[in-house]
Amino acid sequence: MRLLLSNDDGLDALGIQTLAKQLQNRYDVTLVAPDRDRSGASNSLTLTRPLRPTCVRANQYKVDGTPTDCVNLAISEVIDGRFDAVISGINHGPNLGDDVLYSGTVAAAMEARHLGRPAIAVSLVGKHHFDTAAKVIDTLLQDTHALALPPKVLLNINVPDVPYEELKGIRVTRLGYRHQAHPAIPANHPKGIECYWIGMLAEPNDAADDTDFYAVSNGYVSITPIHTDMTCHSSINQLRKWVNDLAP
Repeated sequence: MRLLLSNDDGLDALGIQTLAKQLQNRYDVTLVAPDRDRSGASNSLTLTRPLRPTCVRANQYKVDGTPTDCVNLAISEVIDGRFDAVISGINHGPNLGDDVLYSGTVAAAMEARHLGRPAIAVSLVGKHHFDTAAKVIDTLLQDTHALALPPKVLLNINVPDVPYEELKGIRVTRLGYRHQAHPAIPANHPKGIECYWIGMLAEPNDAADDTDFYAVSNGYVSITPIHTDMTCHSSINQLRKWVNDLAP
């Protein structure tokens, strides 16, 4: 099986390099990742200038763009195109609940699924035990032939930051959600220019026992199936009635 690995932390990030090392003995692995940290890039594409993919070492390419750019170029055959599946990560930190809206890691996997490839986004809920997350993915990949997901569905996986032997198991979860984000933080500029840091993400607001937040906080790997359909189907009938009532 030929695997494309990407991320939003950059080609030389420990997470993606650890994952590549774990998988390369079993699979044909190619890395295509941003040339620098592009965390929070979400699904953005670079449309205002051309992109420059550069081969850094054997089967490893950096791109001066976003995670979505990287996957798009790779699957579009600019770099190769002949990939059976795409794995984005291992992200340096969680992608739980609302985080998926901003995550470049999840966006890279989403682009892959949009372009017709099975895709997984994987994140370590911490910054130490990347080998744990790599072993989880290696284990899951060995049985993916038994998994049939609907079109446009990808897997968002979060792994507790503990030694592999301390994992309690795997849980299939739904996305939780956080409280409203903290306000922007004023920053000091050497020229006195008004500027701000984006406020930190808030703590979970919905961390019920079927959520991704609950699973990882209790030592379980969380696997959440997600897709791009953002339609609120439960509101359609109510909205139709409102529109019909407005009609002359």
